[in-house]
Amino acid sequence: MLVVTTEAVSGHRVLAVKGQVFGVVVRSRGLAGNIVAALRTLIGGEIHEYTQMLEEGRRQAIDRMVANAGAMGANAIVMMRFDSSEIGQTMSEIVAYGTAVVLDPPP
Repeated sequence: MLVVTTEAVSGHRVLAVKGQVFGVVVRSRGLAGNIVAALRTLIGGEIHEYTQMLEEGRRQAIDRMVANAGAMGANAIVMMRFDSSEIGQTMSEIVAYGTAVVLDPPP
């Protein structure tokens, strides 16, 4: 499935708009990961444990969004965006969202 951040896809025409589609993931580091990350904050720099967690969360959110769009009969998602927030002090919510559409094949 084609997923783009733009409103239009060059060489394609939108035949039908299926509606809003999203994928949500809530992730938390385990206790050991939080301790290692806390120690890294003392030194400074990138905290690889959290970077990896957020990258995996974004991939999972996209996969869920694509599955939802497929269930709606779409073959593409346009205007895809990410949003994230914290839940409490230990969890991160990651949302991938966009508009599910049916595109015609390129001319």
